[in-house]
Amino acid sequence: MAKSQNDLMLDAAFDWVRARVTGISVCSTQPTTYDHAYTTYCLAKVAMTSTGLTIADATGASGGRKVTIQAKSAVSVTASGTAAHIALFGSTGATALLLVTTCTTQALTSGNTVNIPAWKDAIADAT
Repeated sequence: MAKSQNDLMLDAAFDWVRARVTGISVCSTQPTTYDHAYTTYCLAKVAMTSTGLTIADATGASGGRKVTIQAKSAVSVTASGTAAHIALFGSTGATALLLVTTCTTQALTSGNTVNIPAWKDAIADAT
């Protein structure tokens, strides 16, 4: 018997993220908490709202659903360091670290700007 799941179940996980997102940050080290993403490891951050996240079908062998996080341009760098991760965080209701991804390492200097590329997170179909 084949396994299956309803896309609405997978979308609910991404809807939870969309309901809480308030910002995106570039971090020097992988954040594991909201405070890490917002302050401790943060080199640059900018506001983000639910309209910056798009949920759709995931393509490829694993299928499922994906969320695409929109790019942000000319984000002010507030601390010098080497960018290594991008974090999506939220403070709606309670603070939360929502999603984290790696990025191409790049030296950033306070006072300059950085572009944050679009990125995706996916939940695969049951296998």
